[in-house]
Amino acid sequence: MRPLTRAEEDIMHLLWQRENARVAELIVDIPEPKPAYNTVSTIIRILEDKGFVGHEKAGRGFKYFAIVDKSTYQKASMKKMVNSYFEGSFKNMVSFFVKEKNMSAKDLESILKDIDKTED
Repeated sequence: MRPLTRAEEDIMHLLWQRENARVAELIVDIPEPKPAYNTVSTIIRILEDKGFVGHEKAGRGFKYFAIVDKSTYQKASMKKMVNSYFEGSFKNMVSFFVKEKNMSAKDLESILKDIDKTED
C-alpha cells in the first residue's frame, strides 16, 4: 500500500466519515483556513491514482468514495510504523510508550484483557 501525505490522509478521513462526497462537500468539513477547490480536487485525483478513491457520476459532477477502508489503512500504517521505528516488534513499541509515560499500568491491563479475549 502506497503511503499517503498528511493532506491525503485528511481527505481520506473525511471520505471515511461521509462515505461519499463531492469536492465542495469535503471543503465544508475542512477547518479554516479552507483550501482552494482546485487543491482538494488535485488531492482527490492523486488518491484515485494511488487506488484509494473511486468516483461515480452525480449530476454534472462526481461523487467520490473510499476504495480502501479505514481499518485496512490503519493496519498497513501501524505495520509500517512498527517495522520502521520498533524493529518489527510490538513489544518494543509498547515499551517505548511506557517509558515515555504515554501509557499507564491501567492501559496495559486493558490491553492484556483484550489479548486474553482474542485468545479464547
